[in-house]
Formats: sequence, structure tokens, C-alpha cells
Amino acid sequence: MMKAMLLILLFAMPWATQTAQAEAGLHLRAVDVDLTDHAALQRGAKYFVNYCLSCHSLSAVRYNLFERLGLTPDQIRENLIFTGRKIGETMEVAMRPEDAKRWFGAPPPDLSVIARARGADWLYAYLTTFYLDDTRPTGVDNLAFPKVAMPNVIWQLQGQQAAVYADGATRPPSTDAPIDHLNLVQPGTMTPVEYERTARDLVGFLVYVGEPNKVQRQNLGLWVLSFLGLLFVVSYFLKKEYWKDVRH
Repeated sequence: MMKAMLLILLFAMPWATQTAQAEAGLHLRAVDVDLTDHAALQRGAKYFVNYCLSCHSLSAVRYNLFERLGLTPDQIRENLIFTGRKIGETMEVAMRPEDAKRWFGAPPPDLSVIARARGADWLYAYLTTFYLDDTRPTGVDNLAFPKVAMPNVIWQLQGQQAAVYADGATRPPSTDAPIDHLNLVQPGTMTPVEYERTARDLVGFLVYVGEPNKVQRQNLGLWVLSFLGLLFVVSYFLKKEYWKDVRH
């Protein structure tokens, strides 16, 4: 009985998540993550260690994992390790959980498997839908994560966005009109197209660290299915050969 309930919950969670997002008016944009594009994954790693690693750890990931992306140990030490950690150690943060809770209200979550938990499309929406909101302590809110405690740490790249509501207002109306879209009101150092690529690279990196062997697993799966298909054909003709003289 317990196993059956767990299976029901497992299959119901994606549907429930999509339903909640639809009710909130969040339209997820499909993100095409190419885990064979090592250059994009390297850029994503660069953005993560520069903008995210000061608060969010990757406790299931070691720095030497990036050797699989074509980086040498020296390149990893020079470009991705800014603390005294060694290349074989995990990507931890120096901030203490009690300090994080006092500053942000809750410790920033570990992001080792965030892509598997939330999905690449949600992560992309999260990184691209911060908007100005002077009612929030950090001055911003997020369409994908309403009432988010995290500030927009990469606003200098993207710029600042403002919400435009369904009734055309640019500030929260007295009615419950939903947010229609976001307008860029202060440009960042990147153009919108450049920032979208940056967000996609960062999402791709988080997808990669969540399952580094995904490409190898998928390739192996193709070989296994091909072998089983060939075995089926051989077995079928063997069966016909062995049973052709059997009379019923």
C-alpha cells in the first residue's frame, strides 16, 4: 500500500507542479540544453562560481569533475577555485548556515540536483523573470518563485525589469490583475540576447552537474536497445527453425 502511494505521488508531482505554474500565470519556455557542448558548459561553470557559489554550494560535485569538460587541473585552479580548496574537494561555500538564515531568512539551498528537482525550463524562467518590487526586502520579486528571498545577483548583466500588469499598470493595481509581461527599464552590460544565452549556459551547467553521466547513459542505452533488437531477430528465426518440424 505504501509503495503504491509513493508511485502515485511520484507521477502526480510533475502534473501538480505544472498546474500550479499555470495557475500562477507562468509560461515556461523550453530550453534546449546540449550536454555535448563543452564550451557552453564551461561558460556556465564560470558564471556559477562567479555569481552563485558564494551562497549556493554543490556538495555533490568535486572541482575535478570539470576535467571531463576539457579543462586541465591548472585551468580549474586558476579560473574556478577562488578559495583555498583543493581540486579534489567538493564545491562548498564559506558562509555559515546560521549566518545565512539571519541574513536571508533561510540558508540558500544546495544546487547539486536542483535541475533534476525543478527542471531546466523552470530554472531558465527563474533566471530571467526577476522584476523590481519595492514591497520586497531585496527590492525584487520573481515570477517563477513569488516572494523569493534571494536578490537578483546577476542584475548587472541582465539589467532591471519592471512588471506590466494585465490592465496596463506598471505598479500593483488595486485589483488582482496578473502580471502580463516584464519590461527592461534599465539595460545591463549584456544585450537581451546575450543574457538569454548566459542564462541558458548556467542552466546547462546545473543540468550537467545534476547528472554528469547522462550523455554516456543515453548512448549506452541506445547500444543496449540495438543489441536487444538484434537478439530478438536472431531469436525469432532460431525459434522458427527449431519448431518448424513440430506438429500440433
